[in-house]
Amino acid sequence: MKGAIHSLESFGSVDGPGIRYLVFLKGCDMRCKYCHNADTWAKEADQYLEPDEILDKAERYRSYWRDKGGITVSGGEALLQMDFLLELFQKAHERKINTCLDTSAQPFTREEPFFSKFEALMEVTDLILLDIKHIDEEEHRKLTGHTNKNILDCARYLSDIGKPVWIRHVLVPGVTDVDEYLFRTAEFISTLKNVEKIEVLPYHSLGKFKWDKLGIPYSLDGVDPPSAERVKNADDILHGRKKQD
Repeated sequence: MKGAIHSLESFGSVDGPGIRYLVFLKGCDMRCKYCHNADTWAKEADQYLEPDEILDKAERYRSYWRDKGGITVSGGEALLQMDFLLELFQKAHERKINTCLDTSAQPFTREEPFFSKFEALMEVTDLILLDIKHIDEEEHRKLTGHTNKNILDCARYLSDIGKPVWIRHVLVPGVTDVDEYLFRTAEFISTLKNVEKIEVLPYHSLGKFKWDKLGIPYSLDGVDPPSAERVKNADDILHGRKKQD
């Protein structure tokens, strides 16, 4: 089995614990307005690699990982290549390599055949980095083109099975940087029993050039990154340090 690969990075320090070998897969069905990797949307790739090829490359950097490091698979949306991802993580665990999945959970469903494969994947996944794009259903559709119902259901399922999760939330002025939505997101997160970390990621437009190169209009053109004050406000709300009036 071969995966459609966008790129590989040998030294990641913000995509899971420790030093991570990063695997970016091709293909994503969501069209997030702030996406900085629009070049990963298409499912076709310039390189296709087998799991063992990737792991052989990754293990060259094992001396940097220490106890906490390992591999992180991102995208695109990695769950769209479920069969490849499952084989990659199974073989990683056979090599005693820590596995981390960075996902928006957009393909998640409890229907078959996806759900049984997802259950098997969770047995060989050590940590999930879960993007919650927007807590509001209608606003989520505006932002991504898709519902968030199955994504929130995935978060609940991961809580039920006790799978460690880091929540990531991109703070976009006028879109997600709205106190009402932040408090609703905090309320939802508080119902989960498996959240080890909550990360507020300030919006930036550094990936806009990829949209331009692909000839896609960038709908957030002119939107500035959130201020440090607003980032702190969001962080305080999501961590429960600031309560709603």
